[in-house]
Amino acid sequence: MKIDKSQVSLRPTERLDDLLTHDLHIIQSDEVFSFSMDAVLLARFAGIPAKGRVLDLCTGNGVIPMLLTTRTAAAIEGIEIQPRLADMARRSVELNGLNDRVLIREGDLRELHKETGHGVYDAITVNPPYMPLNGSDIKLNPHQAIARHEISCTLEEVIQTCFRLVKPGGKVSMVHKPQRLADIISLMRQHRLEPKRIRFVHPRAHLEANMVLVEAMREGKPEVRLLPPLIVYNENNSYCPEILDIYYGAKEGKE
Repeated sequence: MKIDKSQVSLRPTERLDDLLTHDLHIIQSDEVFSFSMDAVLLARFAGIPAKGRVLDLCTGNGVIPMLLTTRTAAAIEGIEIQPRLADMARRSVELNGLNDRVLIREGDLRELHKETGHGVYDAITVNPPYMPLNGSDIKLNPHQAIARHEISCTLEEVIQTCFRLVKPGGKVSMVHKPQRLADIISLMRQHRLEPKRIRFVHPRAHLEANMVLVEAMREGKPEVRLLPPLIVYNENNSYCPEILDIYYGAKEGKE
């Protein structure tokens, strides 16, 4: 769907960014937390069914649900606790003509099961706040603090929510910091989500990982695959071919 940018109504400080695939655009603002590479990588990594019902937790401005529409015909939902971000997500969904594909909810993910019931989603994605509360959050504006720090939800609450909402056999995909991997695996197993695929993301081949992608299955059998590392930049400081494929929508490789 081609968007006439002259017809898009933006609020003060907002801009319209190109998602670089399928003519998708997204509303962003420097005043709130904008999406970054981790969201794009998660949207590509996640195990998503061809149809059914998919949920994105901590959806922010809705980038992951919109990117997932390029991979599946499933009904996609996102939930975001910050009213401003939820509003931006809804308007981005509308301007891309995706109202029949994507539903954005405003609310607390910890309470969502009371509305939807348990075990209703075929797959869940989540790019949660990475940092435990440590005092540095008070230096950020409220939007950035909630996005980066475990103010509105902890890692355990996110994982517990995933277990409540995903169907038995359904997949939960998360992007996080490698420093929290031990916590992630421990909490997933505690809440009967069995890690099945793990992939580390390295800024360059000689540097340690700065992101980790984890996919788990509710009540799955213990068996995990460590996928080849994903390298972002090559020796010429340009994106590696796989990163270019991910951003520009080339055919997905088999993992």
